[in-house]
Amino acid sequence: MITANLSAIFYLISGVLFILALRGLSSPETSRQGNFFGILGMIIAVTVTFLSMGNFSTGFVYVLIFILVGGSIGAFIAYRIPMTAMPELVAGFHSLVGLAAVFVAISAFLNPEAFNLGMPGNIKLGSLIEMSIGAAVGAITFSGSVIAFLKLQGIMSGSPITFKGQHPLNAIILTSIIALIYLLCSTQSSNLFWILLAVSFLIGFLLIIPIGGADMPVVISMLNSYSGWAAAGIGFTLENTALIITGALVGSSGAILSYIMCKGMNRSFFNVILGGFGATDEKSNTSSKEQRPVKSGNADDAAFLMKNASSVIIVPGYGMAVAQAQHALREMVDTLKKNDIKVSYAIHPVAGRMPGHMNVLLAEANVPYDEVFELEEINNDFANADVAFVIGANDVTNPVAKTDPQSPIYGMPVLDVEKCKSVLFVKRSLSPGYAGIDNDLFYKENTLMLFADAKKMTEDITKNL
Repeated sequence: MITANLSAIFYLISGVLFILALRGLSSPETSRQGNFFGILGMIIAVTVTFLSMGNFSTGFVYVLIFILVGGSIGAFIAYRIPMTAMPELVAGFHSLVGLAAVFVAISAFLNPEAFNLGMPGNIKLGSLIEMSIGAAVGAITFSGSVIAFLKLQGIMSGSPITFKGQHPLNAIILTSIIALIYLLCSTQSSNLFWILLAVSFLIGFLLIIPIGGADMPVVISMLNSYSGWAAAGIGFTLENTALIITGALVGSSGAILSYIMCKGMNRSFFNVILGGFGATDEKSNTSSKEQRPVKSGNADDAAFLMKNASSVIIVPGYGMAVAQAQHALREMVDTLKKNDIKVSYAIHPVAGRMPGHMNVLLAEANVPYDEVFELEEINNDFANADVAFVIGANDVTNPVAKTDPQSPIYGMPVLDVEKCKSVLFVKRSLSPGYAGIDNDLFYKENTLMLFADAKKMTEDITKNL
């Protein structure tokens, strides 16, 4: 048993630790420390909540059992998940946060006495408003995250799924959610509560299906924000300080990250969060694309170009993640360094399927942080580099983003890879990237295509070096 005052103090400590965690995660050098602060804060929050339950009843035992079961499942998944599947894992966990918020709201609505919210049919107005908003946002987070998971996993097409009248329908449903919350708070009808949940689940699906693969990193950070706001809303209902602080931190940081990602992709923030409003069909300009000649080579050719280079810039992308080639890449770079060749890494803000995906993979391979540069830091260096080694990065190197106003990625800042003296592009085929459009870089005079699995090609290049 723990007193209310003591609980408040410990919740405050956990909140400070969560803030320190976000601060630590803002830099690769302090990310481990940030993770530690986050874990410690969560342990304190969960322990205090657990001890605040009161008497050690049968319910206490059930909660302990569920914590152990859920924790074991989470630990097992985290241990077994490959780094390539990290975006899908994040989307999956977001869906669970949303679903948890929905379940808590259902419990509070059906049995408000247990939460000191009043009686069925006579719930406190403020609590009912918080509960309704938390439930609606949680339902949207759950269904939207499920669609994001299916798209990232390849079970559902990454292309936008659109139909006539889609945006007016979304607007009507969103308006109806506001109306339902108002009516629910006025009448406290259980039927309206279940209708609110069903409509919220529906709009979650409809908001994400029209968002294409090129915008998926923004979707991941956006759903992260939604999950935070859902948790904060339920935190107000439960009068749980830790949940309010944590939810607000996650919600606000996710929203800020989404905005930064949109700027990095030259996307409208409101268009993306409203379900890709105004988006074009990302495959529209690929159907009539003529076949153009490309120059292809092998590991021998790539090794020869690198041996005679004074500087090489590595551009990693999702293809590297799929092939799990980060360790082989590190070995190749170490070999180049032994030959006094300057090597650096260029990271696009949306490379991969979620923010920071490439940074995490490179860190896993112990790539020094001072060799990794963001787009704005290294883009001017491509013109002076001898070789750019593009390993699986497609859309973020596509020059049409600067030249073709009809392209769905037009205006998106891209890495100026084509300005290098020589470009080595590792890819299995000439198939388009996740945005579904052809890459003009394939057909440049200074580009040599290396058609192979990224890991095998990198290992072969290292042998030749």
